[in-house]
Amino acid sequence: MAPTIHKEDNFSTTNLKWKMTLVQPSGDMCAKIKEELREPANPADIDRDIGIIREWLGKQPHLPKDMDDARLRTFLRGCKFSIERVKQKLDMYYTMRNAVPEFFTDRDVSRPEMSEILNVIHMPPLPGLTPSGCRVVMLRGTDKDITTPNVIESMKLTLMIGDVRLAEEAVGVAGDVYILDASVATPTHFAKFTPTLVKKFLICVQEAYPVKLKEVHVVNVSPIVDTIVNFVKPFLKEKIRERIHIHSSMEDLYKYVPKDMLPSEYGGAAGSIKDLNEQWRAKLGEYTAWFKEQEASKANESLRPGAPKTADELFGMDGTFRQLTID
Repeated sequence: MAPTIHKEDNFSTTNLKWKMTLVQPSGDMCAKIKEELREPANPADIDRDIGIIREWLGKQPHLPKDMDDARLRTFLRGCKFSIERVKQKLDMYYTMRNAVPEFFTDRDVSRPEMSEILNVIHMPPLPGLTPSGCRVVMLRGTDKDITTPNVIESMKLTLMIGDVRLAEEAVGVAGDVYILDASVATPTHFAKFTPTLVKKFLICVQEAYPVKLKEVHVVNVSPIVDTIVNFVKPFLKEKIRERIHIHSSMEDLYKYVPKDMLPSEYGGAAGSIKDLNEQWRAKLGEYTAWFKEQEASKANESLRPGAPKTADELFGMDGTFRQLTID
């Protein structure tokens, strides 16, 4: 079982000291999100959908049966309560754990390799929500002169945070907004991100998790930003390309993300990004035993009805990205 979910008061711009707990939507915002996600008004209907999914899982000899109700609700919300879409996501969720073990093993933030990444890269989801009910995730390096961190371990940490959010987004959010601070990015850092790794990571995030990417904002831009964006864009659908915004000033960012909900380094009132990152380090540490248990929770391709899913089918072996379907 995952650690107990903790509740938190609603976001307030006067609250300068955050706890790690994710603020959950309430009131009119919650009602608006439920409408956007097509959530049934009657909780019994959600329980019925969960029962349908559990019955389906019970008939899949190759899939684990350990998905708890909290995570299934998050999958339902992320798939706008399409049961067929949830089935596809769950199959991929467990399939990727078998296909890309390097992302889903040794998930312990106390390990030196992972601890060092959290020292040099800050990647916290912010506690508050945008007016439209989206969760904001920050990503920045701390020093341009550092040695490039282990890319696989960095991607692993991102997916670990995703797993925590599956359990702790108790009400559901309208989507995710990513803010990427490129102030310390260098060509040397970028060179470590091979097409194969990026491909595997994008498929994990977009096809195995109930993610709804709303916007990507890049701040503190440098010449390397164009290289990075141009590297990724060809592998995304047009509607996702249109959601990438490159800002020449912080004031421009504030048009999309309220200033007050940002960390203090970006003019906001959410406390320092370093402190938020440390709170997430502690939260990930609480899940260490759960992450270890989850290493055995993966698809067994030898039991899959029909043909097993191969690396060629999942990732392609010709060195090219297949077009991703991203909601």
